[in-house]
Amino acid sequence: TALDVTVQKEIIRLLNDLKNEYGMSLLFISHDLGLVSEIVDDVAVMYKGTIVEQGKVTAVFRHPKHPYTKGLLACRPQAGKRLKKLPTIDEFMKTYDSKATFDEKALLVDPLERKKEHEHLYARQPVLNINNLEKKFALNKTLFGKARRFVHAVDNVSFEVFPGETLGLVGESGCGKTTLGRSILRLIEPDEGKIYYDKNDVLSLNHQSLKKARRQLNIVFQDPYSSLNPRLSIGHAIMEPMIVHDLHKNNKERKRKAIELLEKVGLEADHFYRYPHEFSGGQRQRIVIARTLSLRPKFIICDEAVSALDVSVQAKVLNLLNDLKKEFGFTYIFISHDLSVVRFMSDRIMVMKDGKIVESGDADEIYEHPKTAYTKNLIESIPVGV
Repeated sequence: TALDVTVQKEIIRLLNDLKNEYGMSLLFISHDLGLVSEIVDDVAVMYKGTIVEQGKVTAVFRHPKHPYTKGLLACRPQAGKRLKKLPTIDEFMKTYDSKATFDEKALLVDPLERKKEHEHLYARQPVLNINNLEKKFALNKTLFGKARRFVHAVDNVSFEVFPGETLGLVGESGCGKTTLGRSILRLIEPDEGKIYYDKNDVLSLNHQSLKKARRQLNIVFQDPYSSLNPRLSIGHAIMEPMIVHDLHKNNKERKRKAIELLEKVGLEADHFYRYPHEFSGGQRQRIVIARTLSLRPKFIICDEAVSALDVSVQAKVLNLLNDLKKEFGFTYIFISHDLSVVRFMSDRIMVMKDGKIVESGDADEIYEHPKTAYTKNLIESIPVGV
């Protein structure tokens, strides 16, 4: 589930080879129907403990009958289409219950409208400038602690991010995406280069100034469970950054704000006193997003924020991130190994390999006309379904 697309493709090939070599039967359980289509002969779709549809994979995927199957197939970003928002399972079930039809055409983005938005977006001054950033790690050391060899996790990287933009950062696991994201926030200290946020030199900030800057610059991590303290209720987890940064008058006001944020991300007020283990993965990611919003940041790095979520929950979280961007005017760097998801979210895309940016440009242009063999391989590895 959480593997990058090229490794995922190799695992599927290995499973198919083993199945053929040993004459195995295989029961393959997944939420990703594109992936399922590449390995199975027959498929059964399960909803609320019941098999709602089953048959040959080609028949079920090409002519789905149950709205839940239709929803699963539709809620993943698809090639050749740019939608304003992703369809969700709930919407398909509502149309089924009301005997209405789901109109996907109404969700399509108008290319001319997108072009005008980009002209306005890129006429402004960048809010983030990265110049010749480098970060290397020692692979092995001598007896006296001197490094013999280094790996360049971030190798002479330069780029800009504009206010209100979503910049996608994509590449295989180990390419340096996460190191780059954390270096920008100085969660990892870079070795060389410059970082300017809103014309301020981030690398020259002292501890107190950096703490203040982190109210504006924040991050949503990949694993929502390890991002939350299991001993704290989720309400107190959301209040904690407000207390650290001395936001709002008192805890009563902070609690009111925390409940407001919970409701903003689609949870309920009475969830305030519950603990992380009581929530699903998608709900925990919403809680982490609410905690990020508690500092009222302007710039957010989403580091593989949806990679481990099932496709129906992933669609809800991606739609939520876009809705919050419109409401609060956020700027995002959206990091993922899934190019189809990055394309849906992003205005521009940067492709990273071995610590370097190997290709960058408009998200649709990169996806439809990749220039490097590496980018082409990433796109070809995406499961597309039957």
